Amino acid sequence: MAAEGVEEKGRRTKVMVAIDESECSRYALEWALHHLAEPLASSLPLLLFTVQPFNTLGYIPAAAAGYGSAHALAAVPPAPGLIKSLQEHQRKIALSLLESAEDLCATKGVVTEKITEVGDPKEAICEAVEKFKINLLIMGSHGRGALQRAFLGSISNYCVNNAKCPVLVVKKSV
Repeated sequence: MAAEGVEEKGRRTKVMVAIDESECSRYALEWALHHLAEPLASSLPLLLFTVQPFNTLGYIPAAAAGYGSAHALAAVPPAPGLIKSLQEHQRKIALSLLESAEDLCATKGVVTEKITEVGDPKEAICEAVEKFKINLLIMGSHGRGALQRAFLGSISNYCVNNAKCPVLVVKKSV
């Protein structure tokens, strides 16, 4: 594929790959690097983007908080240290994920920029597209059926319908 595929009338295209810890996300990045390596290597840095889900631990079961079984059904607010510890753990996972993706990109000669945000993944991805003036969003698909999508939602479907740029959804063949 020629480099002109990443340039539009003298303007270099900004590409973002949204990643998470799933296999389908890793596959989408690998697919993009395999099929678009030359244009990606000659374009602006590839933006690697991941979202740390907003921690909604308003209350946790008392049993998980270390209270006896008599209070197991009661809900108690989590200790501030627990929330901070979970948030720090999520941040470390996100940074590790970005480092791994960056290493993979480096093997193909693709320069990257890494960004992590906290929030609802589907909204954070679409906001990042606008904030960073992305021209192409690449992401994986978990391949859920219609019923699962109805109950769990689909981040890729949301982005296809709401992102302010073209979205390439990479689905792994079964």
